[in-house]
Amino acid sequence: MDDPLHRFERYLATEKRASPRTVAGYLRDVGFLVAHLDHDPFDAARVTTADLRSWLRAMYRADLAAPTIARKLSAARAFFRFLVRTGDLERDPSATVRTPKQPKRTPRFLSPDDAARLVEAPEGDGALAVRDRALLELVYGAGLRVSEVVALDLGHVDLREGTVRVERGKGGKTRVAPVGRHAVTAVQAWLARRPELTGPDPDPTPLFRNRFGRRLSARAVQRLVERCRPACAEGGATPHWLRHACATHMLGSGADLRSIQEMLGHASLSTTQRYTHVSVEALMAVYDKAHPRARED
Repeated sequence: MDDPLHRFERYLATEKRASPRTVAGYLRDVGFLVAHLDHDPFDAARVTTADLRSWLRAMYRADLAAPTIARKLSAARAFFRFLVRTGDLERDPSATVRTPKQPKRTPRFLSPDDAARLVEAPEGDGALAVRDRALLELVYGAGLRVSEVVALDLGHVDLREGTVRVERGKGGKTRVAPVGRHAVTAVQAWLARRPELTGPDPDPTPLFRNRFGRRLSARAVQRLVERCRPACAEGGATPHWLRHACATHMLGSGADLRSIQEMLGHASLSTTQRYTHVSVEALMAVYDKAHPRARED
């Protein structure tokens, strides 16, 4: 019989259509459990609920954060559910193990002024600077993830309609998101300069190329934001903060949650609802500074 971990890997990649990064993460987390149990060889049928609770205690003693412990437990649950479904196990030993309580995190985002400063930070009129401004405008304007913006091909952007088609976003879903006029103008300027970035074996399909004519990497986008971060008056910035800023600023301007959910590609409305807390916090901060009855005499 095949190694159950190998079959679990194939299941994630083929049936669940998880990305290679997600598959590697699941296997890595299940691997931590296997190492903790120290079976020789590993036998999933021998794993008990007590074993899993012992594993959780070991992670707590190692001072792992609650979200990290919850993620590892989630991977183990997925593994055992898979084995129950395939008939390898009669019962799931993780079924009665409680997930660690996690603190609610408020999404971090950029103010409208800092978002504008960030997307306009790449200086110069060279092809690379024009590309960088277009990329940041598109991330902020359409609320894209880094993985989504670097995966865009030329045919995914309709500048006449002002939309971008995001294929195989998180969860393998496709969506169409609107693009603002600033992003449309910036992408038009980039397309006029795009042929300048080429090399001995250029890739004709990606919207955003590197200096050698190949598809731009996610790490390159992260480095771009790191270089532009000093332009922000209020501190840090990451590419994902631009995505958060898109949602928060739309909500603050009257957009409804369902529309924002569709635009950002959230599977659950509860994910989008996190931005209501951010919006209220921002409102209270402004109120405390501006309202006469909120200020101390």
